[in-house]
Amino acid sequence: MPRRAVIEKRVTVPDGVYNSTLVQRFVHRMMQRGKKSTAQRALYDALDLIKERTKTEALETFNKAVKNVTPLVEVKARRVGGSTYQVPVEVKQQRGVALATAWLIANSRKRAGRSFAERLSGELIDASNGTGASVRKKDETHKMAEANKAFAHYRY
Repeated sequence: MPRRAVIEKRVTVPDGVYNSTLVQRFVHRMMQRGKKSTAQRALYDALDLIKERTKTEALETFNKAVKNVTPLVEVKARRVGGSTYQVPVEVKQQRGVALATAWLIANSRKRAGRSFAERLSGELIDASNGTGASVRKKDETHKMAEANKAFAHYRY
């Protein structure tokens, strides 16, 4: 990590089907062992299932789900004088989306169901409706930040 130079953020190229950088970032986050085509197939199948089940546009449901799961604040551990405080910190937009995608994928992997596409579509539908494990995780994060508001002056 250079001391003076600013590191450039890499620009994600939009995916071919929906022309969305968010979908492409989601695919990259889903990918295991470099199998991008498998991850793409699973996500596109999940979006097709969403379109069938909800009778709405799949990309809108996907974007709404990510928006509903994106946290605004989180807690970071800060050591002050031998004791550790959980300090609430605002989350940048890009980190919030990264956390949201990670939570959506992790919770859809934990769900019961046959294929990963079914589990992912179920989690995305639940998240877009404001329910589900991913939204619960976001609420827990916000509650923890609210509970530790007293330590906000240790922010760095």
